[in-house]
Amino acid sequence: MNDAVLEPVALLEAALLAAGRPLDKTQLRLLLGGALSRPVSAVELGQWVGTLERIYENRGLGLKRVASGLRLEIRAPYVRALSALWEPKPPRYSRALLETLAIIAYRQPVTRGEIEELRGISVAASTLRILEERNWIQVVGHREVPGRPGLYATTREFLDYFGLTSLTDLPPLEQVADLIEPAPEFDLSGHPVPLVIAAPGAAVDDGGEPNEEPRNPLAD
Repeated sequence: MNDAVLEPVALLEAALLAAGRPLDKTQLRLLLGGALSRPVSAVELGQWVGTLERIYENRGLGLKRVASGLRLEIRAPYVRALSALWEPKPPRYSRALLETLAIIAYRQPVTRGEIEELRGISVAASTLRILEERNWIQVVGHREVPGRPGLYATTREFLDYFGLTSLTDLPPLEQVADLIEPAPEFDLSGHPVPLVIAAPGAAVDDGGEPNEEPRNPLAD
């Protein structure tokens, strides 16, 4: 096909599909402008995105806005319906890990001691390590108290994974607490889907939490 006959909306669709990750507006304008051999304005890009959103309104794929930009993703009901296609199975996470993640998301920046105080139980080192390895949390500073403990906060990758554009998109804390409390374990295998904390009945595969025990305030 001659570059001169590339259709912009189809080009945008192909770019998002080929990238396999979110692309922001600046990246898209540069990429599409290079392919079309002309500058692409913000207004043009907005029009093409709107057209593509309408095309995908009632399809298995959807155009999702997340913190890092735009991405094409399979809609949540179809991810669940076709879960047998993905091997190996996505990891599943324990209640302890997701409680810790929820506290960091809603109370950030927060120290390990503050997380333990809110949970009433110690946080295993493996829990924070797993969250850091997934790049969902990071140390963003230190509390100016004796020992200068690290302050944890969520990352842009956390927002992208859960389909959020910013922390203001998080559901009310009461709703998350209702999901966490009765469920002994959780499944995050629906990626990419909107934020869903609890999925009762999932098997736990996060290395377990063998070191968790009632918190000792004197250990802080």
